[in-house]
Amino acid sequence: MTKAKIDAQRLLGRLDAFAAIGATQGGGVNRQALSQEDRRARQLLTELAQARGFTVHQDAIANLFVRRTGKDSSHAPFLMGSHLDSQITGGRFDGVLGTLAAFEVLEALEDAGIETPIAVEAVAWMNEEGCRYQPGCMGSMAFATGSIPDGWATLRSNDGRLFRDDLQAALDALPQAAMRPLGFPIAGYLELHIEQGPSLERADVPIGIVEGIQGTRWLEISIKGQAAHAGTTPLEFRRDPMAAAASALSELYAEIMPRDARARFTVGKFVVAPGTVNAIPEQVDFTVDLRHPQNTELDRLVSFIETTCTEAAVAVGCETHIRRVFDMAPTDFSETLLDEIRQAADGLGLSYRPLLSGAFHDALFVNRVAPTAMIFVPCRAGLSHNEAEHVEPQHTVAGAQVLFDSVLNILGKLD
Repeated sequence: MTKAKIDAQRLLGRLDAFAAIGATQGGGVNRQALSQEDRRARQLLTELAQARGFTVHQDAIANLFVRRTGKDSSHAPFLMGSHLDSQITGGRFDGVLGTLAAFEVLEALEDAGIETPIAVEAVAWMNEEGCRYQPGCMGSMAFATGSIPDGWATLRSNDGRLFRDDLQAALDALPQAAMRPLGFPIAGYLELHIEQGPSLERADVPIGIVEGIQGTRWLEISIKGQAAHAGTTPLEFRRDPMAAAASALSELYAEIMPRDARARFTVGKFVVAPGTVNAIPEQVDFTVDLRHPQNTELDRLVSFIETTCTEAAVAVGCETHIRRVFDMAPTDFSETLLDEIRQAADGLGLSYRPLLSGAFHDALFVNRVAPTAMIFVPCRAGLSHNEAEHVEPQHTVAGAQVLFDSVLNILGKLD
């Protein structure tokens, strides 16, 4: 199959154009899922696609697909993409880079007159971020299961909107996008994304080849004691849940990440009740976000956390209640697709390193129904979900070219 190049200036210009939709004063983007800004971005992508003669479809969860036909229209298409929605104070590259790079692949194929053996599609998954409606990755999750969970319809956004109303508004805003079934067969999926971490930049490596996504467990931990007067209650009469929490967390912070560089342990929410300055608290509630690439180690660490918190509570006369609220097993990506990415990077003379993703991505769910892999590019200081998020132009272009060449490699073996 003939080699060709992406149009670097076109891709960079498109990134600028989409960054203007929901632009913030701090130089970032506020384009939350199913908002007016999100609908404007979907409309712009649709207009660009139709101007090139591509067909546009959406499904019942408002995933948006841009299709360039191939020789065999009956064969399952090959997908590339990411998302268009952002965090409230998000950056200019998270998600949209992968979506627009996928669209640039379609345009570069069209520019070069390359006839592919099967259709190739760029997809913008709906609500990857999960900041306006939870959970995140709604679009790819529904695609992978072929259905929309009943409970989603009545979800409320952070501005009081009903999910079903906003979803319908997004679908209605694109009458030119034909409806298609939710969860149709695909031949494979590639996703380009910023790393959202510092390792590539620190190593001065332009390409990360993502071999999988580490597993995640979320825990909600409550330690219940007895409220009492701060000034009149001696130590032996105290049942202080804060003392138990402080003791447990001190041990967990000292043991989990310092002893295993692959582990991630985070307490992101901490609530003390009743929360007054002169009262021993009655209850302390906190969350734990635990991540690791091995399922057996996740099991061991969860057990360690539960034991540590329980023992610390018993030592000061308190009780614990621990609830597991989220359990996502580690994911390994397709070795076949990973090898095609390696060959593409080698062919371009670009250095790369293998990585595991610590964050969720749409690829996590698509991987359940088709061969999947991801490409990372560096972001400045590893900063993401932040208005200061930045990707150097040469890294943007390198990542898109690796995506393009990987797709050519994959499709060339089907021809």
